Amino acid sequence: MRIPGVTLKAIPGIAVVLLSVLLAGCDVAPRRADLVFINGAEPETLDPALITGQPEERVVNALFEGLTTFDAAGKPVPGVAESWEISPDRKVYTFHLRKDARWSNGDPVTAEDFLRSWRRALAPETGSEYASQLYTLRNGKAFNDGKLKDFAQVGVRVVDPVTLEVTLENPTPYFLDLCAFATLRPVHLPSVERYPDDWTKPGKLVCNGAYTLEAWRVNDRIRLHRNPFYWDRAHVAMERVDVLPISKANTAFNVYASGQADLVMDKGLVPNQLLDELKKRPDFHSAPFLGNYFLRFNCTRPPFNDARVRRAFALVVDKPLLTEKITRAGEPPAYSLTPPGTAGYQPPAGLKRDPAQARRLLAEAGYPGGRGFPRVSYLYSEGELNEGLAIEIQAMVRRELGIEIDLQRQEWKVYLRSMASLDYDLCRASWVGDYNDPNTFLGCFVTGDGNNRTGWSNADYDGLIAAAAREPDAVRRLELFSQAERILISRDAPICPLYYYIGIQFYDSSRLGGIEANLLDEHPLKTMFWKRR
Repeated sequence: MRIPGVTLKAIPGIAVVLLSVLLAGCDVAPRRADLVFINGAEPETLDPALITGQPEERVVNALFEGLTTFDAAGKPVPGVAESWEISPDRKVYTFHLRKDARWSNGDPVTAEDFLRSWRRALAPETGSEYASQLYTLRNGKAFNDGKLKDFAQVGVRVVDPVTLEVTLENPTPYFLDLCAFATLRPVHLPSVERYPDDWTKPGKLVCNGAYTLEAWRVNDRIRLHRNPFYWDRAHVAMERVDVLPISKANTAFNVYASGQADLVMDKGLVPNQLLDELKKRPDFHSAPFLGNYFLRFNCTRPPFNDARVRRAFALVVDKPLLTEKITRAGEPPAYSLTPPGTAGYQPPAGLKRDPAQARRLLAEAGYPGGRGFPRVSYLYSEGELNEGLAIEIQAMVRRELGIEIDLQRQEWKVYLRSMASLDYDLCRASWVGDYNDPNTFLGCFVTGDGNNRTGWSNADYDGLIAAAAREPDAVRRLELFSQAERILISRDAPICPLYYYIGIQFYDSSRLGGIEANLLDEHPLKTMFWKRR
């Protein structure tokens, strides 16, 4: 909690004491890292096949590199693959790997590393929630579903140690973007096999990205060190980077304002009550990106197994009020899951606030005036922003529907597990696009997808998403997505979009370079540098 009456420039003594304790208890080198950034929650894992959150992704992207990688503008550029050819039908990609690509132990990065890593991510026993990112491969889904046992029939083939041939089910306009995504990044399988339970720990993690893992003290910091075997190490400016897991906005901003951190990477780490003043500062940076904050309903248990109840809840949410009163950074209220303009796509308008219609739907479902409605809870992860939104949504439901919902806050790792295992009634959720295409949002909600996390299933929706994947005509493809999204946000409503994201960072742009606003909110550490004065 921020101490009342403390000015923006003043740092509460408790924050300084806390920081001193953190530094005293750290077993990494005592000197300050070249770059210190505040990343939000403590990462759940650093396994590229298993990560699901943005805090994890930022670290994993520094440790591992795919065939392509993201530049500062969020565009895919050559990574481990220095070049590639695409067949005339745009279904076969032939990647040529760099001969100087190395793992952090000096081993060469080979085409076989990619094949084995992709097989691991698709293997059902791995339990990757992002395995669907590899469904673009021929027979990728069949292998992940367990219907196909022979991985040789999946569309990835080693031609020679530095040549990888990939065959897709359908032409996929965003496939090069996917190749930069964490799930498709290779892991060092000998290390995984040698240390199956703790291969991601310091001293055991072998990686191929711009940085290596020097230290990881839970609830203290992750320290990254420039990888001496990285093929482009000469252009990696920061030798050491500290990643601070601070999830409370007031604490995070105090640590930044005291000069103990150089960069704040997340909107949720900015004190909302101070935003009107903070937006005037020269170190405040904001830009829209492809992201959405929304509600999930657990469609597998009453009362949210009834679409009328889900729609009733969605119809009482005052989205403009949430953005004006709580988020306060200029976020547009969301009436679709997919942000407008994603790769030229204009999504359909979903449900708008209509309390009278909501009450009628609730009565039809057997709960007139909210009577007889079971006690339900709203799950959210830690953070002042999430808590403020939870309290407002609770009040809206109480006022308009006569229903009292309990608030259930959980630490980040526990929250992710609860959501993945459908151990909730309704919960906060967010999604940041992995590539600039509607499929990165809408593909998540097909039946059984690891990122669905609602238990919702609709055959018509699944069919439309599958048809869009096969459709060669760009205009027709977007129309199929639009038909599917109408089912998702209006007819069945397993989710309720709240607002589109505005990315916020705090840093001194006169000193720190290599950070650019972009639609994917990708900010690689390897591109950052201190400007000469």
